[in-house]
Amino acid sequence: MKLILLGAPGAGKGTVAKMLTAVDGSVQISTGDILRGEVQAGSDLGRQAEEFMNRGDLVPDSLIMGIMEKRLQQPDCANGFLLDGFPRTIPQAEALKELLNKLNIKLDMVVNIDVPREVLLDRLTTRRTCTNSDCQAIYNVKSMPPKKEGVCDKCGSPIVQRDDETVEAITHRLETYNDKTAPLVGFYEKEGQLQTITGTSSDAVVNAIKSELGM
Repeated sequence: MKLILLGAPGAGKGTVAKMLTAVDGSVQISTGDILRGEVQAGSDLGRQAEEFMNRGDLVPDSLIMGIMEKRLQQPDCANGFLLDGFPRTIPQAEALKELLNKLNIKLDMVVNIDVPREVLLDRLTTRRTCTNSDCQAIYNVKSMPPKKEGVCDKCGSPIVQRDDETVEAITHRLETYNDKTAPLVGFYEKEGQLQTITGTSSDAVVNAIKSELGM
C-alpha cells in the first residue's frame, strides 16, 4: 500500500502506520524520526532542524524535500510506504505530487485521522519517549506507563518528556497544524484521494483503512 496519513499531532498516525506495516510489509516513513536521527547524529541538517523542532515550528521545505526524494528511492519502499506526518503544508503537498510523478509512484489514498482536540492534548502531554536513539519506545504515564518510573522497559535507558511535548509546545503545535496543515484535507479532497476516518482507537482506524483498500 502507498498511503499518506494526515492528522493533528497525537492523532495516532505513527501507531496506525506501525500496525499497517505488519499487514503487507510496507515501510513507515516519518520525517520526524528521520530528522530526530539527524539531530542525534549532530549533522548539519540536524543542527538546522533542531532549532525549528524545539520551538514546535515546521522544518523548512528545502530540508524536508531533499530527505524525502532520497528516502523514497531506497529499496525497502518498493513494497509500499506509509507517509506519517508528511506533507504538512500545501507547498509540500504540491512538491510531493511533482516528486511522485517524477519517480512514477502512484498513491492508493490519503487518510485523514480525525481526533477531538481535548483527546490530542491529553495524549501528548502525558507521552514519554525513550532517550536511546536505537529504541525510541513511547510510553504514556496514564495509559501505558513503564514498569519502573522514568526507565524504558525495553532497553533500560531513561525516558523523558520531549521539549516539543510540554503543554505550551503542544498548544503551539496544534495552532500551527490548524493554520498550515489542516488545509491539506481540502487539497486532497480536490485531488479525489481523501478518506476521513474518525476514531480514537488505532485498531478501528486500521480496520477502516483495510476495508477501504479491500483487504
